[in-house]
Amino acid sequence: MTSADLLLRNARLVRDGAPADPVDMLISAGTIASIGSAEPDGAEVVDLDGRYLMNGLWDHHVHFQQWALSRQHLDLSCTTSAREVADRVRDRLATNPPPAGGALLGYGFRDGLWPDQPLKSLLDDVSGDVPVALASGDLHSGWLNSAAMRQLGAVDRPSGLLRETEFAPVMKLLATAPAVVGELVADAARTAASRGVVGVVDLENARNTEVWSDRYAAGIDVLRVECSVYPENLDWAIAQGLRSGDAVPETGGLMTMGPLKVMTDGSLNTRTAYCHDPYPGMAEDAYGLLVVPPEVLVPLMQRAFDHGITSAIHAIGDHANRLALDAFEKVGCAGTIEHAQLLAPEDFPRFRELGVAASVQPVHALDDRDVADRHWAGRTGRAFAFGGLLAAGAELRLGSDAPVAPLDPWLSAAAAVHRSGDERESWHPEQEIPVGAALDASTRGGRTPRAGAPADLVVLDADPMLAAIDELRAFPVHSTLLAGRWTWRA
Repeated sequence: MTSADLLLRNARLVRDGAPADPVDMLISAGTIASIGSAEPDGAEVVDLDGRYLMNGLWDHHVHFQQWALSRQHLDLSCTTSAREVADRVRDRLATNPPPAGGALLGYGFRDGLWPDQPLKSLLDDVSGDVPVALASGDLHSGWLNSAAMRQLGAVDRPSGLLRETEFAPVMKLLATAPAVVGELVADAARTAASRGVVGVVDLENARNTEVWSDRYAAGIDVLRVECSVYPENLDWAIAQGLRSGDAVPETGGLMTMGPLKVMTDGSLNTRTAYCHDPYPGMAEDAYGLLVVPPEVLVPLMQRAFDHGITSAIHAIGDHANRLALDAFEKVGCAGTIEHAQLLAPEDFPRFRELGVAASVQPVHALDDRDVADRHWAGRTGRAFAFGGLLAAGAELRLGSDAPVAPLDPWLSAAAAVHRSGDERESWHPEQEIPVGAALDASTRGGRTPRAGAPADLVVLDADPMLAAIDELRAFPVHSTLLAGRWTWRA
């Protein structure tokens, strides 16, 4: 899966300070052999004509198959009420109904600020006997009609809402024929490569090393993939001898084993993120939900660590983050906290002290600023606190949580640099980070290529360090290389 020798002429490396003078880069056996001046000596020569070159981009938190599938579902991401969602369901059923016996699937609603309440009867009135299953934008809840609830055997309730563990069976309704899944995944991978992406951390709940081995065998080979495992498959992974960082055979070194993924609490929009302070107006589970308590979490992480598997712990509320950091301290292992959306002041330095990276999704700060102002009132200065984490010496890793946000690292970087997605002023600008830090956190090993590293690169027509924020969001990619092989050329 590597290419012949390649000599890139007249490339400017993306770095701090003034734009660099053009250099040549020799790539051999998928690795950067040298940077400076070089002779072709049989290598293919490509003149970049002064374009900018940086390490390829990573999305450090994706659910890749869900992202690929969501691109064909009914889009509910901009809806502002339950009534509007029901109207969209009615219109879709009238113009493009699912095949006989199938379900209408929708994705992306966010009910945290709606003026009305989701009700099962609202969906029943517009859908009849067609099962309708709608996933929330954060994938922590679903809204179903009666037909879908009967199909799932779910506990019936007037709202039609299922949260957290009750929502998991809803994903069964999202199943798609394997051949179609393969086509959608291949298209999503090519789209990612067109944005300069060379690798993803796939946190899909599956036996991902098997799934991606089949994909590589089928020729879907434009990305590196680091594969997670969830608690229900941990014993299987251990029995397979999978250890974090190890390359999986027969994938050309493109797939490696990743971390154990554990979800310890819920989400902000669902008001299930586990917090020290109560949510206003919540009579039940007022502090959110602690899905995996320490007495379960610590042994899980310890078992994984004993068998060479690191941990990626989902924690959104400040209390959940405190407990996750405590667990890392008890086990003595490194890893990541996924999301880290709300933190107590005393927990910022613990990331650096414990060697725990903060794997964060900056676009969520834009999507959730209003719901955070309502439900985390008085605490938003330490919400999505990328600047505070960076100042405390924490390692940041940026991602999208696709399909919760689009798989596009330029959007993530721009959101970390300027915390507004509309005409409003930046939301808590003290938590912004510099462009260079955002790009470093969107790569492996920093943005500037170095000799001896894999030739996973992105070629750009301009210097992103000098881009205005609107330009950064939609930054054009000229071409992408993976292990010295072109995976995208404009």
